[in-house]
Order: sequence, then structure tokens, then C-alpha cells
Amino acid sequence: MKVVHLTASTLFGGPERQMLGLARALAGECRSEFLSFAEGGRCLPFLDEARREGFQATALEHDTPYLRAATRDLEQHLGRSGADVLLCNGYKAALVGRIAARRAGVPVVAVSRGWTAENWKVRLYEVLDRINLRWMDRVVCVSEAQAAKVRRAGISSDRVAVIRNAIRAERFDAPEPVYRQRLLSLFPDPPGRVVGAAGRLSVEKGFAVLVEAAGRVLREDPAAGIVLFGDGPLREALTEQIRKAGLTRRFVFAGFRSDLDRYIPWLDVMVLPSFTEGLPNVVLEACAAGVPVVATAVGGTPEVIEDGENGYLTPPGDAKTLAGSLLAILDSDDLGRGMGASGRRRAREGFTFKTQAIQYLRLFGELTGRPTESSARGMVESLAG
Repeated sequence: MKVVHLTASTLFGGPERQMLGLARALAGECRSEFLSFAEGGRCLPFLDEARREGFQATALEHDTPYLRAATRDLEQHLGRSGADVLLCNGYKAALVGRIAARRAGVPVVAVSRGWTAENWKVRLYEVLDRINLRWMDRVVCVSEAQAAKVRRAGISSDRVAVIRNAIRAERFDAPEPVYRQRLLSLFPDPPGRVVGAAGRLSVEKGFAVLVEAAGRVLREDPAAGIVLFGDGPLREALTEQIRKAGLTRRFVFAGFRSDLDRYIPWLDVMVLPSFTEGLPNVVLEACAAGVPVVATAVGGTPEVIEDGENGYLTPPGDAKTLAGSLLAILDSDDLGRGMGASGRRRAREGFTFKTQAIQYLRLFGELTGRPTESSARGMVESLAG
């Protein structure tokens, strides 16, 4: 079976890792190909990585504002490639992909990872996305929480499937000690314990709340430091907030790092203060690495983090509770180790790409009428073995 993945990649981040992880897990049953809108050349890191892993990966010739031409390009490509299913990642991919797939006579699936309402432009795109999803053959939601939002947007329940994000846990099997030193070297004064956060520096991620909480954390635990990985439009505002709070030597920015997964195992705790989420990859990665997590109880995060077991859940926007939860873990090595071990088990048992691939195989079989149950059964048996 030929599966074409369509996206609008602007960096090699979480969604891109999910697409490649699925393609690897499906390799024995499906041929995967990746297409991306050019995005001014920003698609190249993802496409280059896909090619390095042996997949065909191509940038579409046309992009915004020439979406009609892009639709024509995609329709022709689907016909030439013999695609059996088109899997769309993101609202632009879903909009262009649905039209092109209909014309090419190919079943089309959208992956709904979450809506951020980051600004007026994004909110407009997300309104269009909610409307467009109603005509998809299937909408795959990465969490039960996102599925509930999709259903409320008017998408029929029989077209909604929940297939959660997955993690390649083996990436964290042998942490490299040099990355602990690199982590500490990010600070002017190396701390004894490190709180890590990662994500796009935008309003919905709640990092302004983290800065507020950091004042108490760093006051009560002078040996701690906080590092924030990522970049985005709020970088300047957050830098000023940190400066005014007098935290510049102990709350540092690390920028976007393609090797973030090398740093994660050396964190003492991971924090995610978001106002909205689909199912955050960084939480799965922290769990797989054995790092306890403090996160807000939004979106699909509570489907990964069990409060008091592998981390703590806090209300969004509540800096006081966020700080208290971080301090509880920082104050007790035994608590942190126990939560980390619990998270490792949970990530490695419940969020594998093989499990994810089995669910996608069954979905593709429903859409194409081609038998996939024996393949899925074989994968289940190998998973059990």
C-alpha cells in the first residue's frame, strides 16, 4: 500500500518526528512518501532527514499564494505515484490535500494535532480547518481531548479516530554524559539541579506563567536553574520579564536545538505550562527518558501524566501551584526518581510507534477496502512477543 504524507514543514520538530516514526513502523506493510509545501525553503531540513532514512521526499512546486496551482500539482502527483491514501498534517495540507485527493480519487485523512488560537491569522486558519475537516474521509486525533474538540466542531463521530502520538524510547537508552556538561554550561553559574522547558515561544505555551513561577522556585531553591529550549515571537517579551524579575543568571534561553532529545535525560524535571495542547511530544520524550514532568492539565497531557505517579498536573495559568509542584520534585531525589521510573514504563508500554502503526493499518484498510487485518495481527503478535 502506498501512503503519501503531506505537510507544510518549517522545521524538523515534533510533528515531523511523528511522521517519520510512523513511516518507519509501517515500512514492512506500506511504502511511504513525503511531500511538503516549500515554505520558502524551510521544508528542507525535514525532507533531507526523510531522504537520509530512505524515503522519497519532495517539495511541491507551488505554494502560498498559488494554492490552486499547488492543488493541481498534488492531484497530478497522486495519480503518477499510485497513492492509495493521502495523510495530511496541518491545516494547509488538509485544505489543499482534500481537494486534490477528491479529484484523484484517493481516500484522504487529516491528522488533527491541536488548535492554538495563537493570533488572529492562526484563528482564521483554524476556523477554516474546522470547516474543512467535515469533508475528510477520516480525522485522526492525537488525543481523546482533541477528538472531543473535533466532534464539537461538527465532524461526525464515525469519521473521528483517536491514534495517539508515539515515542522512539530507544533514543534515550544511553544518555551521553557530555550533554549534562553542555546543559550546565548554558548558565553563567552552573546550577546543581536543572528544570527544563521546551516549545515555541508563543502565548498558548504559557511560558510567561513559568517565569512568574520561577521567581518562587529560584528563591526557595538557590541551587536550581531553569532552561527554556525553543524560539518564537515572545522571545523578547520573555527576556524582559526575566530581566525585571532579576533571574537572568538562573533562567536562560537555549534557542531551538535539533538535538533536544540529547539534553532531556539530564534534566531533573521537565515543565510544560501550556494553555492548550494536543498531545505534547516533549512530555512523551521526558517520560521515555525517565524525567518527571510538571504540566498543566490541558488537552491530551492528562492522558500521559497521571498526577502524583509520573509527575504533577496543575491548572493552566496558576503560577503558585506550578512553582509548588516543581519544588516538591526538586526537594526530593527519591520522589523524582520514582516518578521518572513510572513515566519511563508508561511511555514505553503505551506510546510505541508499532502500536500506532497497527491502528493506522486498520484505518487504511477500512478506507481502501484492502485487507490489512492479517498484517495488523502479525504486528500485534510481534509486539506481544
